[in-house]
Amino acid sequence: MDRMFRVLGFWTGIFAVMFYLGGMNTTSLLFFGQTGFFVILSYLKLSERMYIYIFGAYLTVFFIGFSYWTTFMMIPGQGGGH
Repeated sequence: MDRMFRVLGFWTGIFAVMFYLGGMNTTSLLFFGQTGFFVILSYLKLSERMYIYIFGAYLTVFFIGFSYWTTFMMIPGQGGGH
């Protein structure tokens, strides 16, 4: 299970670099933070159950943050339409 957190760290790192190259600096910092979190967590040698609990908590926090942002912060019709 610890290897899967390294894989998550790898992919969030790839996304962070792509966001940075695309000029989305705030989003890239968020993803670099997630990369560090996943990589550090992967070397703690926790039990598989603990890794599942941590991942479930991570998904819960993400869902709450994403729901809040899309409900209260986004302005309808402001997609930037190309």
